[in-house]
Amino acid sequence: METGTSIVSHDPTARLAAFNRVSTDSVDAAADAVGRIFCPHRLTPEQTTSSEFFALHNSAVFGGLSVNYVAYGGSVSIDPGCLERFFLLQIPVHGSARIQTASRDIATAPGASASLLSPTIPTRMTWQSNCAQIILLVDRRLLEQRAAALSGRPAGAVEFEPAIDLRSAAGRALQSQILEFVDLAECLGPRKPLSAVAAANVRETLLGALLDGQHHSASDAIERFGGRAETLPQSLRRAREFLYAHADEPLDLAQLAAAAGTGIRALQLGFRRHFGTSISEMLRDIRLAHLNVRLAAAFSNDSITDIAFELGFTHLSRMASAYRAKFGETPSATMRGIN
Repeated sequence: METGTSIVSHDPTARLAAFNRVSTDSVDAAADAVGRIFCPHRLTPEQTTSSEFFALHNSAVFGGLSVNYVAYGGSVSIDPGCLERFFLLQIPVHGSARIQTASRDIATAPGASASLLSPTIPTRMTWQSNCAQIILLVDRRLLEQRAAALSGRPAGAVEFEPAIDLRSAAGRALQSQILEFVDLAECLGPRKPLSAVAAANVRETLLGALLDGQHHSASDAIERFGGRAETLPQSLRRAREFLYAHADEPLDLAQLAAAAGTGIRALQLGFRRHFGTSISEMLRDIRLAHLNVRLAAAFSNDSITDIAFELGFTHLSRMASAYRAKFGETPSATMRGIN
């Protein structure tokens, strides 16, 4: 969409130029077009005159993720309410922004701080001083399913601490990974699709960076299920590693105890204490997590039954029921939703 022919010249440093979706000096046109890419929102220039206003939005979409470059001329107020369908990580490139959520009021600036908006928390923003940001959009279902796989709990709402310190090690790593994603998109261009393997690698890297690097409402559950909340005995560490390595094989408690170097009963009690779950339940969750990853990257002609059998599921109706309870949808819906 272009209603102004020289909009791009306002921001010669814009990234993802080949993926332009919006280029306009009309406030109403910008609100409508950007709203269709992200979500409906109210867009208001802060000045009484809108002579400085322009909107530029470049967007590269890869399955449940998109990486975007968004810039506005002048200062604008943006009120999307609850995002509902996605998480939004916003990294300022130039200019600054102020973000108000239900309980926080934060300021972001290039190289100093970024924002991470959760779909269930109402948000208002002011983009100041001709602000431009690189924005990662992550499908809500994709992230909540991954949090469920990591925490051993059913899929549910995940709410992040909205302020990201870009000077911290985690913040620098996250920004670096987003910029690598931008570089990859620019290298491929809009006509060359990302391979299924590369897309899965990008998803895994970014989901891991978000869920491990930024505190959120499922962080404690993930810590406990991963055995990181307290010093984990070596026997339990060996047992968990054995389960991950042999998740596609029938469970043999005697073999597991031998690999862990302890007795079966001690192992059962240790799992309850340190992981908050039983051995068989952890194995099932490991298999379900593997299945979720495989289905998200699968092609439409792949067989869910074959993938499930490869991962050790022999009772398909029970698998489907457990999968739906954990991820909030059927295995076939996961396959259809990403591809």
